[in-house]
Amino acid sequence: MAGFISAIRATLTELVGHDDSAPPRLPQGLPDAVRTAALHGVAELIDYQGPGYAQLYCDRLRRFVGRRGVDDALFSEIARLMAQRMSYHDPIRIAQFKLAEPVTMSRPPTVDVRRFRADELVSALPEIVGEPVLWALECIRCSHRTIAMRFSTTSWWGRRRLKFEASLRRWRLLSVRYETERVWVERWLHMIDRALTKRPEAAAAIVQTATMIEGYGTGYRHGLAAWHQIIDGLAKPTFDGVLELPDLAAAIARARAAPQDPRGDQLRKVIAEIRARAGRP
Repeated sequence: MAGFISAIRATLTELVGHDDSAPPRLPQGLPDAVRTAALHGVAELIDYQGPGYAQLYCDRLRRFVGRRGVDDALFSEIARLMAQRMSYHDPIRIAQFKLAEPVTMSRPPTVDVRRFRADELVSALPEIVGEPVLWALECIRCSHRTIAMRFSTTSWWGRRRLKFEASLRRWRLLSVRYETERVWVERWLHMIDRALTKRPEAAAAIVQTATMIEGYGTGYRHGLAAWHQIIDGLAKPTFDGVLELPDLAAAIARARAAPQDPRGDQLRKVIAEIRARAGRP
């Protein structure tokens, strides 16, 4: 019941656009060497979404406190990369960045033009609106088309538009995109957990796979698809005991070095070669 009430409260908070959550608390027992990275992540996520969202970040960090195989360096990387992934670059975030740019005599206002995929823009809408529109885009095969957006502070109207776009963060946690990102972050953390249990020597390589997914647009989509290929083709089968890879970290590094192509054929070929040479338990 408490969880249900908390979820309703969070939803209402987002709808009215005011996050009155208590300031986030770092997990007890967090190593001092990790606090700098964690505090930076908290500050970034408060700016990105609000204190309640930053508390989710702290709750996710808690699962690694005192965990065997997690030294300070690895823990700091988890904290740093998780904050980056939880503050993914949607048009709302780009507007926030643009508004935060300093404007001086030596650095006058500028205009940025960014290209987003159509499904990427629609997925920033609340699910009740976004899902039907995404379905329609898929039906007419337009979801992959890119749309140029101007982010400008050179005029009064440009700044007002940016402020409006940035204010849409109040609905971000209700969007289609947020649900996709939430599932991905949880799966990434789950894979780190499984690596620490099954193949601790490969845990750092699993943590670093988060760097495959960054930015926005087509590059973001390709990185996300490649991540799933590597996890589903190499890491998960190894953890499940159906694939025997003596050096999982080296296999992941080789797969990540595969030439990039839109369809992922080169990566698929490299993964197939690695699996063909691997043993079977």
